[in-house]
Amino acid sequence: MFTGLIEEIGTIISISNSGKSLCLSISARQILKGLNIGDSVSTNGVCLTVTDKNDSAFSADVMNETIQHTNFKSFRLGESVNLERAMIVGDRFGGHVVSGHVDGIGTISEIRKDGIATLITIKAPPKLMKYVIQKGSIAVDGVSLTVAAIRPNAFSISLIPHTFHNTVFSQKRLLSTVNLETDLFAKYAEKFIQRYAVYSEFQHKPQFKY
Repeated sequence: MFTGLIEEIGTIISISNSGKSLCLSISARQILKGLNIGDSVSTNGVCLTVTDKNDSAFSADVMNETIQHTNFKSFRLGESVNLERAMIVGDRFGGHVVSGHVDGIGTISEIRKDGIATLITIKAPPKLMKYVIQKGSIAVDGVSLTVAAIRPNAFSISLIPHTFHNTVFSQKRLLSTVNLETDLFAKYAEKFIQRYAVYSEFQHKPQFKY
């Protein structure tokens, strides 16, 4: 589990293809402190398991399921990624609950200044937009953000200078893709309501006895 507060920006230094899977090696500094093999690291919002590490980098395997549902398919050597270690019980919880299980991909359609902030608009498919609410939380490339505005097929986020310059957002351009993880509790609530609706319908159907 993560909070969406990025600890540092890493750099992809190796990409190894193995059939439909990948092995990534990512250079880092801060997150390597206390990091062990088997630990989880949010990489652009995707929960990856550390399979190897040294003093300057860590490696992780990426399965085909992850590649198909994230922007990992477009990764190149030298690309920057947001990194966050799994949260520790007792630490400050400054973001929101982020599972590291990406729901889909969005595309940046607008970037503009709004005073000191940078306003970014992201197009997203309807299956994700139904979970996006104004002033609600969303993880974009692993960053915990508040939804500033909503359109039928897009939403906007407003970044303070610190967030913009200390994440990969400073390198994003129009049409750049981003990993999206919508609110975890909204998805659970929807599932429970659907199950209750099915159960309730069954209970109110006429029961025939033979």
